[in-house]
This record gives sequence, C-alpha cells and structure tokens, in this order.
Amino acid sequence: MSLSELIAGVAAHERTLTVFNADASVVEDLRDRFADRNVSVVSETTGSGRPGEFLTLSDGDGVYTATDIDSFYDSLDDRDSVLGGDDAAGLLDYLDETLFTSWSIGRMVAASREIEDRAWRVGEGALHAGFQTLSTLQGERDLYERLGDSAVDVHAYAVPDIDPPAHSTFRLHLDRSEEIARSWFVVFDDGASDDATTQKCALLAEERDPREFYGFWTYDPATVDYIVDHLERRYGLVEQ
Repeated sequence: MSLSELIAGVAAHERTLTVFNADASVVEDLRDRFADRNVSVVSETTGSGRPGEFLTLSDGDGVYTATDIDSFYDSLDDRDSVLGGDDAAGLLDYLDETLFTSWSIGRMVAASREIEDRAWRVGEGALHAGFQTLSTLQGERDLYERLGDSAVDVHAYAVPDIDPPAHSTFRLHLDRSEEIARSWFVVFDDGASDDATTQKCALLAEERDPREFYGFWTYDPATVDYIVDHLERRYGLVEQ
C-alpha cells in the first residue's frame, strides 16, 4: 500500500459527530471547527431532553465514544496546539486519524514543528521527513542538522531538483518518484514497544492542489510502524 492509498483509506472512513439536545448555534460552531476534517456534524434531540447536551462520535461500525459538551469544549481549550497535547484524552483522540483537507503551508509547517519538537524532547528513536524537493530541504537543513546531532536517527527524503546540500548528521534519501514529489510527511518512531507509553506520531499528507495538502495525523503506533516500514522498504537503499 502506497502513502497515497493509506491517505485514501483514512478518507474512506468518514466519522459522524452527533450533537444531542444543543442549540443550533453550538451545532454551527462545531461544523465550523471541523470544516476541514472528514467529519459530518449532525444534530439530534432525545425524547426526554436527557441527559442534557452531549456528543457521540461514530462511523459505520458503531459509536466510538460519548462526552458531554462542556467537557468537550474544555478539551478544545486545553489543546492549544495544532496536533494536541500529549496528555489530551477523550473524544478528540478519536478524531486524530481523520482526513484534513486544504491545509495551507503555514498549518503544515506548524504541525511538522510539533512532531520535530517531540523527537527533540524524547532524544532518541528515529525521525523520517519528506520534503518533496531538495530545494525545500535546503531551507530546513540547519534544523535537521541539529536534530541529527542528537541521538535521534534522522532521515530526509526528497526529489533532487538541485545539488544535494552539505549534510553530516542526517541521512538523505533521494528519489524521483511521484510519491516523494507529492508527499509531505514527518514521522517519529521512538522505538518503544509498549503502546501505552510510546511517543510515536506521524503527519502524512499529499499535495492535491497547488500548495494545499490533504492528509491526516496519527498517534496510532501500528499506523506509524506501517509508514516507517514502507519508507524503509521502498527508499531505504536510495541514500547519499
């Protein structure tokens, strides 16, 4: 399965956020908040009006979880970053691996920085980053030299549109494939075997429109492992 097929698989599983017993203004606010996600927001009312205002998240296989609306908004307030804090829990965790649409360069950079920062803080494991082109990597070379100078094993992937930049602390994988040309990814594998304590995470997107990206982020260890395995099998021998 290619990276594009993995994104398509996530996109195929649209989730439904059902808002019970809430004012129309709350429903519209949630639709606005998730307008760039593969989530359908619908409104329902229980016959008795009980147990008050609450949300459920579901898909074709059933309901993932439910929470009251006040707790959900408290979680949103706690998550002041692009990807969300390490300790966030509840309904938002189930929304991590859903497709986002039309993300700008700015949002992609911000999301990438959070994963790079996690790799820096953990200080071990491996970081795999796809830059699409070497000219894009050139602008990030100093940052990746610093990351590579730590105990983190750093890999950078790019199409060679310019001469390879000088580098000494990270491994450079050059490939002219369409997959590398279209994909923006930052994948951190901390090497932990315990899923309960792992810091594994990934951002994976593809450029479908000029400088607009479609993809997902995930904290699921199995998905992170799959992406890393794919990169190592497909591009591991193409190294300068």
